[in-house]
Amino acid sequence: MITSQSPIVKATAFIMTIVMLASCAPVKNIAYFQDKAIDDPEQIDKHGGILIQPKDMISIIVSSRNPELAAMFNLPLATYQAGSEIVGSSTGQKLLGYVVDNDGFIDFPVLGKMQVSGMTRWELAEDIKKTLKDKGYISDAVVTVEFMNFKVSVIGEVNSPGTFTIEGDKVTVLQALSLAGDLTIFGKRENVTVIRELDGRRTFYNIDLCSVDMFKSPAYNLQQNDIVYVEPSEIKARQSTVDDKSLRMTTIFISSGSLLVSIATLLATLIPKKGQ
Repeated sequence: MITSQSPIVKATAFIMTIVMLASCAPVKNIAYFQDKAIDDPEQIDKHGGILIQPKDMISIIVSSRNPELAAMFNLPLATYQAGSEIVGSSTGQKLLGYVVDNDGFIDFPVLGKMQVSGMTRWELAEDIKKTLKDKGYISDAVVTVEFMNFKVSVIGEVNSPGTFTIEGDKVTVLQALSLAGDLTIFGKRENVTVIRELDGRRTFYNIDLCSVDMFKSPAYNLQQNDIVYVEPSEIKARQSTVDDKSLRMTTIFISSGSLLVSIATLLATLIPKKGQ
């Protein structure tokens, strides 16, 4: 007969106590911004905008009070219909863009080859506007430059990894992680890596999401084609090394053990002690 003083019940109670204490133990490196200062504003560095790089695709639109003059400096609109491209159609139009070559140039209508690499989109717009005025083409030009292929990728321990197209020219690490559904519970928040390729060089940046120092990182504001990698925790890494068969056997063993413990506890409750 199993009593409340039996070794099985004592062992069961001991194991359950350990599990409860472990579940209540404080978990480190989960919360973001652990060293933040409350009600203490800090200066935010002005975002200067990302720089145009080789292989970027950009759109450039020139506007003027005289549409005929401006039309000379704009690419035609293209329409894709039933798998074929039709240029100049009035429906389903798609804006064409300029692809920056490996040397950082684009071939702009009338003005010819222009060096654009290393400039922000605002600087390029101002440069084209000034050139059009200085050469006597358009005195009231309004130039708009936009990125057409600004993408970042988020991989690793996030809920929805993938490559995301960004509207505009600003996205932070936090915003990119938000697009990916945030980190899983197994993601290392103190060791997020940003991989950046620029000017023929690849650079790795480590960002600690648990510290407000992350805002000072040169990789906090992402650039086009950056890759954000979230490293798995040691627990998840150890789980990944277990093959499927071992994992199934471990699951069965734990389930069987839990069942036996539950039965023993139930019997200890229902069966009266000696002398009662």
